[in-house]
Amino acid sequence: MSYETAIEQWREGERFVAHVDAGDQRLVGRVEDALVAELRRRLGGAFTVDELVAFYEQDGSWCLELALQIEPERTVAWDARIADAAFSRYVRGAVDFAGGRRLEQKR
Repeated sequence: MSYETAIEQWREGERFVAHVDAGDQRLVGRVEDALVAELRRRLGGAFTVDELVAFYEQDGSWCLELALQIEPERTVAWDARIADAAFSRYVRGAVDFAGGRRLEQKR
């Protein structure tokens, strides 16, 4: 998957989270926060955009499992777009990401 495809999916996740019903905002926020914390745990310290995209392409079932642990009954918490929003938030910490865009690597 290209960076451009991934970032568009992640931004769509941000839009979903931003427009979720008011009654679900706190729940969705808790799930997103937990996913960001898990990304931090799984990826560790410094990472690049490409590393995050590669991780995103791997089996993401852990995202659903974590959402189910947080909220086993409300299906809105299981929406994959929440994970996309978490990746969108997390990419901001990549060493080659700044100002909302990916920095080109010098070769």
